[in-house]
Amino acid sequence: MAEIEHDEVESSRAPLMDHLIELRQRLLLVIGFLTAGFIGCFLISALLYEWLLAPYSDAASLVRGVPVEELDLTANFFAPLEFFFVKLKLALVGAIMVVFPVIAWQIYGFVQPGLYKNERGAFAPFLALSPVLFAAGVSFVYFLVLPMVMRFSLGQEQASAGPGISIELLLNVSDYMNLITTLMLVFGISFQMPILMMLLAKAGIINSKQMLGSWRFAVVGIALFAAFVTPPDPISQLMLGSALLLLYFISIGLMRWMEPKSTEVDEA
Repeated sequence: MAEIEHDEVESSRAPLMDHLIELRQRLLLVIGFLTAGFIGCFLISALLYEWLLAPYSDAASLVRGVPVEELDLTANFFAPLEFFFVKLKLALVGAIMVVFPVIAWQIYGFVQPGLYKNERGAFAPFLALSPVLFAAGVSFVYFLVLPMVMRFSLGQEQASAGPGISIELLLNVSDYMNLITTLMLVFGISFQMPILMMLLAKAGIINSKQMLGSWRFAVVGIALFAAFVTPPDPISQLMLGSALLLLYFISIGLMRWMEPKSTEVDEA
C-alpha cells in the first residue's frame, strides 16, 4: 500500500520550471478573474453602497420611529475624492468575495499533484465548504451584527427639547465602509474555523476529546481574538465571540462524528 502511494506522488512530480509555469498560469487566471470582478463591481459600486446602507436606514427607522420612506438620511464625505476611493475599495473587496471560490480552487489545483489519492478525497469537500462558510459569515454580519451595531450607535443620539444642543449621528461614507468591510472579512475568515479544526483532526494532530477538554482555554482565546480583530465596540466583539464559540462546539461534534470511521479504517 505504501509503495502504491509512493508511486502516486512520484508519477505526479514535475521539474521546477514546469511548476513555475503552472503557478504563473494560475496567477494570471486569478488576476484576470479579479480584474473582471473589480470592473463589474465598480460599475455598480454606487448601488452596492446603497445596499450596504440598508441596515443603517432600517436601524434609524426603528430607533427614531419613522418609516424608512419618510426618513431624511444623508451619508457624508468631507474630501473631494473620498467617495470615489470608497467605491474603488468597495469594488476591490467585492471582487475578492466574488472570486474567492476561483482562488480556492486554483490553490487546490496547484497543490493537488503533491497529495495522495486519499488526501485529495479528504481535502476536496472542505475546499467546497469554505466559500459557503465565508458567505455565511458575511450574511451573519449584514443581517444580524451590523443592524445591532447601528441600533446601538443611533441609540446614543440625544434630541434637545429646548435651546440646548442636539447630538446626532452623521454617517461618514469612508468610516461606514471601513466598518462593514472589516466586519465582513473578519467574520468570513473566522467562520473557516470548522474546516481548520476538521483538517487538523484528519491529520491526527487533534481530536474531539482534546478540544472538549480545552474548552476553557478556547473561551479565553476566542474572547481575546474577538477583542483584537473587531472594531472597538462591544456588540461586534460579543457577536463574533459567541459565533466562534458555537462553531467551536459544532466542530467538536463533527470531529467526533468523523473519528469512528477513521478507527474502523485503521482496524481493517
